[in-house]
Amino acid sequence: MAKLKLGPIADDKPVKVTVELPATLHRDLTVYAEILARENGQSAADPVKLIVPMLARFIVTDRGFAKARRVTTAS
Repeated sequence: MAKLKLGPIADDKPVKVTVELPATLHRDLTVYAEILARENGQSAADPVKLIVPMLARFIVTDRGFAKARRVTTAS
């Protein structure tokens, strides 16, 4: 079983997001949603619901961003 960076997606209040994605990225998000659902015993989530947790995870784990943020906040 693959070790994905995201856990189960919370069933949260829907938020409308308008963004254009390359078709290949949308296909990858769809496959990711299917794998995530299989690993968590859930039905596949709408791929759009992956965008926010993925971005949040990216920001939390970006050391360069954290360092720059500390420097900016300290100024």
